[in-house]
Amino acid sequence: MSKTLVVVVPDAEILAATVASRLIAKIVDAQAERGSASVVLTGGRIAAKVLRAVKDLPEAAAIDWSHVDLWWGDERFLPAGDPDRNETQAREALLDALPLDSARVHPMPASDGPDGDNAEAAAVRYAGEISDKPFDVLMLGVGEDGHVASLFPEHPVLNETGTTAAVHNSPKPPPTRITLTMPAIQTADEVWLIAAGPDKADAVGAALNGDKAKPAAHATGQSRTYWLLDDAAAAKRY
Repeated sequence: MSKTLVVVVPDAEILAATVASRLIAKIVDAQAERGSASVVLTGGRIAAKVLRAVKDLPEAAAIDWSHVDLWWGDERFLPAGDPDRNETQAREALLDALPLDSARVHPMPASDGPDGDNAEAAAVRYAGEISDKPFDVLMLGVGEDGHVASLFPEHPVLNETGTTAAVHNSPKPPPTRITLTMPAIQTADEVWLIAAGPDKADAVGAALNGDKAKPAAHATGQSRTYWLLDDAAAAKRY
């Protein structure tokens, strides 16, 4: 049964450093256990801060980056290299500075990729790439409305049961996206929900208090679910 833990720190900078330290330790532990690690990345302001913090922490030298698989929880369906893509953000913040095995970096397809502008085909392609691969840790930002990945409140994609889904008419731009489904998120060993700032307090408080209308309330890991928050985002957790 999954255990839920809430970690609260003073501000966004300390939160980024805390998450980065935890991520390094999780990767090192996974590699010690089986020689490799699998991490699902997220996008957003705090995610970029976390990745930059990983780059700055000396303990990251303990990671064998050539044996890390990197995935994404969702992506804006835009051309490769577009600055609004989560992949682009992650590469600029950290990935381009690491000795990664390119075959183990798994960005979601772009709108100028092999499937063109067919988001459904691109989502199927990504699901095939994932297959039954395990995720050691899956990181998620939490939106002001309680969305995670590109799973928005009351959106029909919340009912998808496959591994991935195309998202159309997203309430946040751009309107077309690709996302892991909630069942896919729930396969991860650990799910980390990360939020900073007062604009996240209502959604975080609602989800932690069991408001099932918030997608974040359903994002749980197989062994542990961590809510990693700064004081402002945690203000309404009780």
